[in-house]
Amino acid sequence: MRLAASFYATLHETVRAELDRAGLDALLLDDPLDVAYLTGFSHFPNERPVAAYLARDGAVLLLVPDLEREYAADQRAAAELVVYPEFPGERSPFAVLRDAVPVPPVRAGYAPSTSVARVAGLGRAFPNTAWEPTDLVGALRLRKTPEEIALHAEAARIADAMLAEGVRLVADAVAGGGELPTETELAGHVTRYGAAKMYAEHDDVVVVPMLTGGLVYGGPNSAQPHRLPGGDRLRPGEPFMLSLGCAVGGRFVESERTFLLGEPTAEQRRYYQVVREAQQVGTEALRPGTRCVDANRACLDVIRRAGLGEYLRHRQGHGIGLGFHEPPWVADGDDTELAPGMVLSSEPGVYVPGHAGYRISDTVLVTDDGPRRLTGYPRDLDEIVIGA
Repeated sequence: MRLAASFYATLHETVRAELDRAGLDALLLDDPLDVAYLTGFSHFPNERPVAAYLARDGAVLLLVPDLEREYAADQRAAAELVVYPEFPGERSPFAVLRDAVPVPPVRAGYAPSTSVARVAGLGRAFPNTAWEPTDLVGALRLRKTPEEIALHAEAARIADAMLAEGVRLVADAVAGGGELPTETELAGHVTRYGAAKMYAEHDDVVVVPMLTGGLVYGGPNSAQPHRLPGGDRLRPGEPFMLSLGCAVGGRFVESERTFLLGEPTAEQRRYYQVVREAQQVGTEALRPGTRCVDANRACLDVIRRAGLGEYLRHRQGHGIGLGFHEPPWVADGDDTELAPGMVLSSEPGVYVPGHAGYRISDTVLVTDDGPRRLTGYPRDLDEIVIGA
């Protein structure tokens, strides 16, 4: 589950080549996902700075507080550790980093996500360096390597198994005639199942802040796209949604389905089938050379032509990588051309206030031959009905 040292060695050389093209002497990244991408060190972000520093002509350094020293070593971080005692401390962590840099850079870059306060701290620690924002690493993260794609594919297998286990729990409750689970009970069950499966089947699990989990909601609650699971029980005759995902080797996927409890009504069938068609059209549009904005339009126009445009609440999808949500955005306003190696969600939905939401999401890999669904839980209407 952990990427080999050769992955990071190749990545570091790629970043150095990009720095050379940009005329930069060094790069500092403090976003936790960028740090994990560049060094393999995953951590829980807090007020204590953690940063990866890569010099165009030098080593890769990983700045960590002393309390993270052993954790970074346990993860075999692909960098030399630079340790500061505590934050805020008597000396700035970035001053400790400066002391470890043999030759301070003349021009250096930082990620656009770096806070204004931290940029100011860099300026004080490196007074003779011109610091400027660059999305150099963000651009590299758009396209996944074969090693990363293998991790996404394994995460997809586990996420689909989580969906199947959630359906099993609900179907058993229906068959037994007892109470159906609450949203929270169902969410907890599938989260525990996914984590247990991961640890049972893999050594050296890469732990990230959300290893397995997701959103679970039923009936009218599901008409609120990012509502957190609550204490309401699923109810016969109503749809419910499992919006699940996990990370293998720090690489995420999402696998989401809407299920119907009992024989679907004509209204439920209509909503579901329209979303099913939109998801199919949108997924087929995820091909090299297609602009994100055009794929999004093709997908959502299916819903608009069906007369359900008033129930749209969000775009078709987004990039997935070391984060659940990251560029590119399959949405109006993003002209990014899709390219092989990009991993995206395809998740159109309709949300009818007071009734329910209907969403289908797959994690999709863009290839030279077109889109490849990494997640594959069934999507046809007769396969998402429980207890009919």
